[in-house]
Amino acid sequence: MEEGTILSWRVKPGDRVKIGDVLFDLETDKATIEVEAEIAGRIAKIVVNEGQTAPVKTPVAYLSETDIGLETLVDAPAGTAIQQPAVVTQQVTAEPNQSPPSKPSRRKASPVARRAADVLKVDLDSISTGSGPDGRILLEDVEAAVRTSPSVQQPTPKAPFAVPAMAGGTRTPMTKMRKAIARNLSVSKQTLPHFYLKGTIDADPLLTFYKREKALYPCSVNDVILFAVSRVILEMPAFRSQMDGDDIVQFETVNIGMAVGLEQGLVVPVLKGADARNLKGIAQESRRLVESAKNGKVDGMGEGVFTISNMGMFGVEEFCAIINPPECAILAVGAAREEVVVKDGALKIGKKMTMVLSADHRIIDGTMSAKFMARLKQLLENPDSIGGGK
Repeated sequence: MEEGTILSWRVKPGDRVKIGDVLFDLETDKATIEVEAEIAGRIAKIVVNEGQTAPVKTPVAYLSETDIGLETLVDAPAGTAIQQPAVVTQQVTAEPNQSPPSKPSRRKASPVARRAADVLKVDLDSISTGSGPDGRILLEDVEAAVRTSPSVQQPTPKAPFAVPAMAGGTRTPMTKMRKAIARNLSVSKQTLPHFYLKGTIDADPLLTFYKREKALYPCSVNDVILFAVSRVILEMPAFRSQMDGDDIVQFETVNIGMAVGLEQGLVVPVLKGADARNLKGIAQESRRLVESAKNGKVDGMGEGVFTISNMGMFGVEEFCAIINPPECAILAVGAAREEVVVKDGALKIGKKMTMVLSADHRIIDGTMSAKFMARLKQLLENPDSIGGGK
């Protein structure tokens, strides 16, 4: 991250804040996050306004107990601090007998949930407990509040900001997330020598295994594939490597990225230490990572060595994915489909699934890629050999 845009301030000059209070919403390349106060004090001055973009480590506001010395620290009008060099700030402590008035506590809620509550006119205090960590209110909690309160009516959504263009078209500015995706994947496609291998497996054993495990605990087909991939990567060190200049860096643990499609674009949270987890553990962590990504927090971004992109739920039979740098490979997973197959000399209806491996040819050559696909096929067609959730 090199810069961020302040979407909205939650406080104004003169407000007192305590540690943990949300100060503002920040839009990064990949997500919108809430920035909380790390120290207590009074908002003395805001120097980067809503809608402005500033480089990282730029002062955006000042906290103080008095105005003494403030103007010597901040002598520029609001909104111009992003052109100034970094300055040293200080906090002036109030006299012991001047304790600040208490401020009502603020409910913990994700940025998406707060925006939805504003639009739907839902009072966050009316939600007893959120379903997120430490009772944090998530989007699904706001939606549930709407369903249980007939008096809450959802307004007609407004059309996104668009500027009329020539010939009847519209021009819509790209979001920071979309710009980041365009930039990173363009660099990947243009600079990484992609090498592709396609393989098709008999999906019947995989689906049978998945249904059996799902009856014991929540899991998905993608969790089973991720489980098998983690075992293959553990066996083949080249697939847990990254390029760093002219060096190849090999890692001991298997950190696998999971492509998650959001309305704003694609994000890749990373499941760390997949090789040390059983299927049940992978299923639990993958659900947490996806839910966290949907609520604006992308865990482990940039720490993966390999990514899985699954579009089978959309009926896509096969596709080629672009490597997510600096990772070494990505596996594109298609839908399980019915086909007529020959087994034991007889025709029958079976399930097939196609996967396409995109590998960085600087790290992984054709022979190693072929071995990877062959080993993965062996495990997915004999999933009992890798165990389950126990």
